[in-house]
Order: sequence, then structure tokens, then C-alpha cells
Amino acid sequence: MEKLIYKGRAELGAAVAKFAAEQITGAIQSKGQANITLATGASQFEVLTELVVAEGIDWSKVSMFHLDEYIGLGPDHPASFRKYLRQRFVDKAGELKAVHFINADAPSPEQECERLGELVSRGPIDVTLAGIGENGHLAFNDPPADFDTQQPYIVVTLDEKCRRQQLGEGWFEKLEDVPGRAISMSIRQILKSELLIVSVPDLRKASAVKAALEGPVTPQCPASILQEHPNCKLLLDEQSASLLSAR
Repeated sequence: MEKLIYKGRAELGAAVAKFAAEQITGAIQSKGQANITLATGASQFEVLTELVVAEGIDWSKVSMFHLDEYIGLGPDHPASFRKYLRQRFVDKAGELKAVHFINADAPSPEQECERLGELVSRGPIDVTLAGIGENGHLAFNDPPADFDTQQPYIVVTLDEKCRRQQLGEGWFEKLEDVPGRAISMSIRQILKSELLIVSVPDLRKASAVKAALEGPVTPQCPASILQEHPNCKLLLDEQSASLLSAR
């Protein structure tokens, strides 16, 4: 894992977008297309702002998947990750080759997982953008995460700390409004990405970052599995890196 530390969110976001753009254009040049997975949440604001204006990317050759979505939330709900990605990426990047949203308000979440799993299994993911949650989660794989399942997408239960993070970031008015279940890309599927670019700003993530980098690889800190990925860039700001033993 390569660790990089930046002064603030803007610099961090620009660096993430630069790394992602290089990988995307490289995949298009070598394979004629690129598959990407995008995250949402507060950590990705600056990243997506920079990525959609990156020069040289032929978005018509890019297929997009996304990491997770609340079960039961419609695509126009203010906290919907589909709405987030439409507004911040899809509508601004232009016409993409394909957009594979998680339809988490489908009648059967399990069947939706199967549908997405079939799609994502058709080819490798060239680059995945992700973050780390305050509880150490990766996507919506809250602790203790399932490190074993080979299913590409799974139904998960969100723990209270995760739900409180969503409340604290302003996506919901009260804790009771935060859904208790979601569809998430699984840990093993995330690790199949040829490049993982994980961006983590803010002091509130410092404990999770320390556990992920300096603690054991354990389902109790799902992001610790990143230690096992052969091509992972972890980009931090000074606040999120503040508890690390080695800077």
C-alpha cells in the first residue's frame, strides 16, 4: 500500500482525480474501454469535481459501477447515492458507455445483487475510488465484515456508528431516518480492482485510518484488508493522518 499525505481536502481530491484519470486513460488505450467503481459521501466531493474535468478521458468508453446504496431509498431521495452520482458525475462527465446503478429499491434486494454480480463479473474493474468510514468500513461492509464471500454484491446491515456518520454528514434529519440495510459491493469484489484509490480526509477518520494501516487485518476493521491489495494508493490529509506512528 502506498500512503500519501496532503495538506488539505482540495489538494487530496485533485491528486486522487489525477491518479484515476491516468489509470482510466491507460485502460482505454490498452483495452479500448475502462471499467470503474465510484464511491460517494463527503470524502468524494472534491475528487469527483476534479475527475469530471480531467483532460483526455473519452467517457464514452467508460462503464461505471457504484459501491453501495441504501435499501428502500428511491433514486430522488436527498441521501440517495444514485442521485449523488447523477448530479456530481454522470450528468457532468457526458455520455458514458454504461452506468450500472444499484437499484436498491427493487422488490428483491437479493435478485438485484445477482443482477449486478453478473454485470460486474464480465470484466475486470480498472480503478475503484473508495473511502474509509469512521467505523473502519469499506463501502457499506461494516464490522465485522464478511471477508470470505465471493458474491460481488451483498445485502448488509448497517451498524449504529455507520448510521450516525450518515446523520452527522447531514444526509438525514434524524437517526431513525437512516436505513438499516443496504446493498454493498463485497470486500472480495473490491479487492479485484486493478487499482484501488482510497481517499480519507478529516480528523474524524483518524482512528479508523490508524487501525486500517497499523493494526491487524481483521473483519473488525474492514479497511485493514487494504493491506493485502498489491496496488492500493491511500491518500490522506494531515488531519486523517494525525494519529499514525509513521508519517
